[in-house]
Amino acid sequence: MSEKPFKIFVVEDSEWYNRLLVHTLSLNPDFEIKSFFNGKDFLNNLFELPDIVTLDYRLPDYTGLEVLKRIREENSDVQVILISEQEDIDTVVSLLKMGAYDYISKSDDIKDRLINTVKNIRNGIGLKREITTLRKEVQKKYSFRESILGESPAIMSVYDLIDKTLSSNITVIISGETGTGKELVAKAIHYNSKRKDKSFVTVNVAAIPSELIESELFGHEKGAFTGASYRRIGRFEEADGGTLFLDEIGEMELNLQAKLLRVLQEKEIVRIGSNKPVKTDCRIVVATNKNLKEEVKRGNFREDLYYRLLGLPIELPPLRDRANDILILAGNFIGKFCEENNIMLKKLSVESQKKLMNYPFPGNVRELKSVIELAVTISENGVIEPTDLVIDRGDPLSDVANDNLTLREYQVKIIKATLKKNNDDIKLAAEKLDIGISTIYRILKEEKE
Repeated sequence: MSEKPFKIFVVEDSEWYNRLLVHTLSLNPDFEIKSFFNGKDFLNNLFELPDIVTLDYRLPDYTGLEVLKRIREENSDVQVILISEQEDIDTVVSLLKMGAYDYISKSDDIKDRLINTVKNIRNGIGLKREITTLRKEVQKKYSFRESILGESPAIMSVYDLIDKTLSSNITVIISGETGTGKELVAKAIHYNSKRKDKSFVTVNVAAIPSELIESELFGHEKGAFTGASYRRIGRFEEADGGTLFLDEIGEMELNLQAKLLRVLQEKEIVRIGSNKPVKTDCRIVVATNKNLKEEVKRGNFREDLYYRLLGLPIELPPLRDRANDILILAGNFIGKFCEENNIMLKKLSVESQKKLMNYPFPGNVRELKSVIELAVTISENGVIEPTDLVIDRGDPLSDVANDNLTLREYQVKIIKATLKKNNDDIKLAAEKLDIGISTIYRILKEEKE
């Protein structure tokens, strides 16, 4: 499909200037130019949705201010460039306040200024369209019945609960074991809600040092503390109008819990180093792998904050309780990984399917994804065999799905496993891994040092 033509309407009653502007703009073959000599004819054609309008301030039937007002009422996306001999500063300022993109006087450099202004507008429109397209793609990606896969009764219950979150701004608390997909559910809630066109902001409470978390959430003023060389907007302000996702909320220290409670109650924050409250309007979604009710009993979590956050709870089931969802997810991971890495599509053998179904997956969906991607990488043909699934404790790659491994440790594990599968034939292993023989020798040597 061809791209929509870039339309520019020239509205100018002076025949000489009209021709000058049309000629200047027509030098770019990508532009579709149409000219008018009065405001009435132009307004009758505004339905054609031009991208830019060059507008003379003094027309025989309307003033530029009147035409600009009509444009803003009918289509606020149209960019207007005022072109006139009008030099009154107050008039120019009022036109810019009304929404005109720029004001160009009829002078010797009008052609250069016009070309540069149109170029800037076009770049901005292109960026805006790109952002809109990306936002739609993200929203489609997080259509939760497509991104959260499964057919088990447990996951169907999750679908029903997500549906119930979409018609209001109720706080949502997502709980479940590590690797069950809590952030994915949080994104699905945001990108299917009324706030989908605003920001989705994530804060992993456990990943931020305790001395920095308050500044991270609420921001700070310049000079508020040593090193605060500029004003910083916090995550609450960043998420204004959208959704703030507080992951691992159970790790938050008690003193900060009290401040968070106040923000949730008052719907305003105070930056560190300031006394001025700032109103916030963001939906709160939190996640935890802890039992917060038990944490309250232990004195690790404030009871008042617990009930303030409770809202609508969503408990994500562990993968071991999702029956055939394991195979549905595995098939999806295989397809995506093969496509992303330009690998021939592979499939699981019957024995491999049984092996996956009989494994408890303590790391849940995250572990399954790691196991499948590794299996696709090391399998020798179009079928993934049980030996390719690194999930047994005695397997030389049993720790590959462990998040604590370093990149070098991953490399060593994969090389050793490939050598074992190929009877320690280092040449064949190098071919399978698509690396040089010397690379294998070097990595194994460095491991011993």
